[in-house]
Order: sequence, then C-alpha cells, then structure tokens
Amino acid sequence: MEKFDNLDEYIADLKAKLKKNPQCGNSHYNLGVAYLSRRDFMEAEREFLDAVAHSPRLAEGYVQLGGIAMQRGDLQSCLNYNVQATQQRPFFAVPWGNIGFVQLQLGDTDNAHKALKKALKLDPEFVQAQATMSSLFITIGDYEEADKLLKKILEKYPNFGPAWNNKALIHAAKEEWADAATCMVRAEENGFEVPEDFKKEVEANN
Repeated sequence: MEKFDNLDEYIADLKAKLKKNPQCGNSHYNLGVAYLSRRDFMEAEREFLDAVAHSPRLAEGYVQLGGIAMQRGDLQSCLNYNVQATQQRPFFAVPWGNIGFVQLQLGDTDNAHKALKKALKLDPEFVQAQATMSSLFITIGDYEEADKLLKKILEKYPNFGPAWNNKALIHAAKEEWADAATCMVRAEENGFEVPEDFKKEVEANN
C-alpha cells in the first residue's frame, strides 16, 4: 500500500484491477483486507468469499471469513472456515490456533487441546495459541502448567493483556486477591477488556 496516499485510493486501485481480471483471488483477498481496515465487515466478507471461490487453496481467505463469523458470534461458522483452511494448508498454524480457541469456547477441551498442540508444534512462538492453551489449562484446573506458559509469554511480551488477565484468574482461583487485582490492572492497561463479573469479584475481595 506504500504507493497510495490513503485507503480509498488503494481500494479504487484494487477495484480497477478486478474489473480487468475478476477471477483474481489475490485481488479479492487484498480488497477484503482493505475493507476490514475500514471495519466494513459485509463488504470484506463478500470479497473473501470471492477470493476462495476463485482461489480455493487460499487458506488465509478462510481464516479471515472465520474471523468475521467470530465477530458476529457465529462460533460454528468460524470453526468450519478454519477447518477448511487446514484442509487447504495443513501446516499453517493460525487456523489450528483458531480451532483450539473456538473448541474451548464450545466447551470441548479435548479437541481444543489437540488443535492447540498442533498449532504450537507448527509454530512454537505463536503467542495467541500459547495464551489460549493457558486458558485451557485454567479451565481444567491445571494452574501450574498455565502459569508456566504465562511466564514464558510475559517474558517475551510484557504488554500482552490476555496473559495478564489469565494470571489474574489463577491468583483469584488461589484466593490471592491482591495479586489478582495487580494483574487485572495490568491486563486493562494493555487493552484487555476484563469481564465485569470477574472485576467485581476481585474488587469485592480486596
């Protein structure tokens, strides 16, 4: 996008390219990403659907469609799109991480664990998958493993809000309320929206 002064120019250029070559999956994909920058989810979705229709092996297109489905709260579609991405590119870590995240939301810890293990085998430094894995360990009550992972994340990314929130959850589970409050503040300072109920619980115990 370097040669364009703004997003509108970039979008206009991509549309012109697509007029000449409407079958170009990459141009549809790039246009979808541009619409996402504008938070125009409907137009973005349309372009990503065109992208995978013309380039069915474009795994990133399925991942983006999964992200839009997640935005709508449609976990099943998000899961399906990410599964399609892994069918096109089995060694692409991102959709495996997303599958793990969705399975965890759906309460399927076994399949979540399998998908996250796969994501981290393909990319051991994949921080979102590490954070989701720590959430999974918290869900099953394995605070020691969760804490190990969180230390690893925060050593490398001290401003990663979700990891601070998970540390707060571990401290709360152990009734270490002052530490939970400290970690919660760090999570919020780093852009993580701490759930209101959890916030109230921590505040009530301090």
